[in-house]
Amino acid sequence: MGYYDDEDNHTESKPESDNPSRQQRESRLRGGWFLSGFIGAIVGMVCLLIFAPILSDLGVFPYQVTGSQNSNTTGSATFNRQVNVDVTSSVTDAVDKVSPAVVAVINLQKANFFDNKYTESGIGSGIIYKKDNQYAYVVTNNHVVSGAEKVEVRLSDELKTSATVLGKDSLYDLAVLRIPAKNVKTVAEFGNSSKLKRGEPAIAIGNPLGFSGSVTEGIISSTNRTIQVDSNNASIEAQVLQTDAAINPGNSGGALVNIGGQVIGINSSKIASTGSSTDESVEGIGFAIPINVAKPIINELETNRKIERPMLGISIVDLSMVPSEEASQLEIPSKIKTGLVVTDVQRSSPAAGSGLEAGDVITEINGYKIKSYIDFSTYMYTKLHAGQNVTIKYYRMGKEHTTKLTLGSKTFS
Repeated sequence: MGYYDDEDNHTESKPESDNPSRQQRESRLRGGWFLSGFIGAIVGMVCLLIFAPILSDLGVFPYQVTGSQNSNTTGSATFNRQVNVDVTSSVTDAVDKVSPAVVAVINLQKANFFDNKYTESGIGSGIIYKKDNQYAYVVTNNHVVSGAEKVEVRLSDELKTSATVLGKDSLYDLAVLRIPAKNVKTVAEFGNSSKLKRGEPAIAIGNPLGFSGSVTEGIISSTNRTIQVDSNNASIEAQVLQTDAAINPGNSGGALVNIGGQVIGINSSKIASTGSSTDESVEGIGFAIPINVAKPIINELETNRKIERPMLGISIVDLSMVPSEEASQLEIPSKIKTGLVVTDVQRSSPAAGSGLEAGDVITEINGYKIKSYIDFSTYMYTKLHAGQNVTIKYYRMGKEHTTKLTLGSKTFS
């Protein structure tokens, strides 16, 4: 019982209860694999935590890993991983390139007549655009240094130096300063504002609210915007760049930069406030003087310390602003819809020498038909120059006349 004879091999067979089943053998085998795998995983994790910082330092990982072990009251270990990402882009390259040339411009004034101490009256920004063996030259906004009894420039490394105001132009809100060259290491590169496209990146760098070296980024919103600017009883439509990069008080005179790190405009918060036709606050609208417009003015201020602009020597009012009853007394032809009414002629002025009188209605200058007062001023200050001979067409008591004169000069400082 319990044994049988194999006719061929005559082997003995153990009782069935003593021979493990196949299912039991597989269960034991799986248990062994799991235990081995679990132990291997624990060993691997410990090795990774120990050797990860070493491998990171050797550049094996694309990030840096630093391990630190802190013991708590229960004796357990906590490992912290620090990941440092080195971000470099076209924007960061552009900022690195031009930032050392963007400075703070400090307007200093005396607190009172008897006190010889100067106090900070205002702060703006400026751009170092030129350097020679002795001096470096800074362009900023005229309103930044307006009324200053002393001007200081703070370089990007926080060093301060006294500055000399070489020249100012209130019409285009520009000024040129001169500082010692010894501590100046970087000079900004001017770009070409006529090549700009709407939507391309724009970076504003300056000192808004006194925060040195602040950077804001946006795009060029418009390349050919015109804003009415008033100065010294003159008004013009100034061409400006519009951007949504934030431009705030203190940014004035700072750089508007393209993606190549070239200066394409000079920021002006004054123009921004002038361009706002409502009392409501706006966002995403900033203005800068195109560098192509600014360059000839900068060169003139650096060389001659002033801008001489043409002058007629008359006071005028836009014909469209004259009440209809008064306009009828001028007896101008009905076909004449636009022009400038002369209200006063200065003594010994070019206009006085040409025979112009109060009540005359000027319709053309050098063949350019006048559309409005702003249009006339813009044309004269941007297309004509002092000392130039011009021809003026005007109406007096219904009759057309022509006269010639040599334009005088006027400065806006």
